[in-house]
Amino acid sequence: MHADRQPIIGGNWKLNPQSLGEAVSLAGQLRNRLGSQRSVQVVLFPPMPFLHEVAEKLRESELLVGSQDLAVQAAGAFTGAVSAAMIRSVGGQWVLCGHSERRAVFGDSDAIVGQKLSAALAGGCKPVLCIGESLEQREAGQTFAVVAAQLQVLKSFQVSQLQDLVLAYEPVWAIGTGRVATPEQAQEVHLFIRQQVQELFGKNFAQQLRIQYGGSVKSATAAGLMAQPDIDGLLVGGASLLAEEFANIVRFKSGN
Repeated sequence: MHADRQPIIGGNWKLNPQSLGEAVSLAGQLRNRLGSQRSVQVVLFPPMPFLHEVAEKLRESELLVGSQDLAVQAAGAFTGAVSAAMIRSVGGQWVLCGHSERRAVFGDSDAIVGQKLSAALAGGCKPVLCIGESLEQREAGQTFAVVAAQLQVLKSFQVSQLQDLVLAYEPVWAIGTGRVATPEQAQEVHLFIRQQVQELFGKNFAQQLRIQYGGSVKSATAAGLMAQPDIDGLLVGGASLLAEEFANIVRFKSGN
């Protein structure tokens, strides 16, 4: 974590919880614990049907809200799609682009992820671009090649368009498995990502860009990860559904 980059912690609720009441209750618990702190930027990503009510619950707090995905299209005959404008109209400011589950389960290719990134930027949403390798790719020594290839979508943009961009490195083999990259493993890839961005856009942009780590993050591992010089935040899955555990992650405080 670099002193000049404000840490950013994301809570990705995925397909949870299963009712609006539970979602609003969780948002309220998080507001009570974290709603007034400003040292760390916190963004919650609830399921789309709950986004408006969660945003309302967090109104006038420091907690922000985003969507887990968005459509490539801005409007039209696209059943089931959700546009950037819709996300913004219900209180969402951020959006995840290319989460590993969107890539692996729903088939979002690098090209589609690039189009979603473009749609987010055009629609006024702040994007979190997710990248990362699978277990097979890591074991084959392909981590850096995979990450570099996924970053190529940025070549379509100008630096001026990417001022709100956040990157999230997600080693897919560590998501939901309980396996966490060691702080040193994560730092190695984060440094590589920053170097790749520097080659694309120069040192100044690369140095101010925030890069999150995501992959079975818990309060017990948060501080060690955040101590690394090129890890500027965390993208938290399951632990973000537990108010006190997530609050401890945001505080970089072990709950054990």
